Amino acid sequence: MPTAVDIREVGPRDGLQIEAPISTAAKRQLLQALARTGVRRIEATAFVSPTAVPAMADAAAVAEVVQEIDAGRAAGSPPISWSALVPNLAGARRALAAGFTELEYVVSAADGHSLANVRRPTADALAAVAEVAAAAHEAGGRCEVIVATAWDCPFDGRTPVVRTAELCARAVELGADRLCLGDTIGTATPGRVIDLLDAVRAAVPAVDVGAHFHNTRGAGLACAWAAVTAGVTSLDASTGGLGGCPFAPGASGNIATEELALLLGDSGVDTGIDLDAALAAAGLAEELVGHPGSSNLLRAGGRSRPRGRPRS
Repeated sequence: MPTAVDIREVGPRDGLQIEAPISTAAKRQLLQALARTGVRRIEATAFVSPTAVPAMADAAAVAEVVQEIDAGRAAGSPPISWSALVPNLAGARRALAAGFTELEYVVSAADGHSLANVRRPTADALAAVAEVAAAAHEAGGRCEVIVATAWDCPFDGRTPVVRTAELCARAVELGADRLCLGDTIGTATPGRVIDLLDAVRAAVPAVDVGAHFHNTRGAGLACAWAAVTAGVTSLDASTGGLGGCPFAPGASGNIATEELALLLGDSGVDTGIDLDAALAAAGLAEELVGHPGSSNLLRAGGRSRPRGRPRS
């Protein structure tokens, strides 16, 4: 059981990608609020097609906001690692030119989702890891491969464990520095989480493997806890539980950052996150998108606040 877990805040990208676009100024407010929570990693944006994902059309402007936030942080503040998601080499080059050195590249373990998401089969998307990783390394950065539909696909059904494990091994051979297993449609269960982690670690024993869970069917936090008890020290979560994949039917919100921080902190696992600041950020996120997220904790309130804000 680890004593600390690094939570990557994915709200600004995964949380907003299925929402109606909000202004860059609004994103600045959200990013500033998230930076105050103590989170050490933030997925800031995605350099994807603005036609396919209009909410990410201002990626270059968000990069400038990130630099402004870093410049304005108090001396001695813990550094924040900002990352951007990219769909291909062109996106990687745009992200690197904008100042990001931590890149995330998605490969779907299932062909059905890969075709819906990036319009090419898994084998072709996997082969492109080499060029994306090479571009990141040449710029002094790193490439993390996020394995979407690692457990299940909305089109192809259950993803065989061996297929995901072999994909992970090949991604590392092609240059991936880290891996993250994605429960894209929120169908994983704790036992299956541990089974897949065991298989992937056997395939790539020297590589950091994180996890990304959705709470679509109510098991997101249970899966996150299973991953932690199995030794995972990197987890994704989204402020307010916002988010989901626009190319996977029924893929609703991520696990909520504030709920994961409470679960882990109360269990003696350090995340570095200030819960009150995380709740404030989640409340702001709801205001900016104009509707409630899925966070039960935000509705109920933390221990220092008996009840959450009234909701209309």
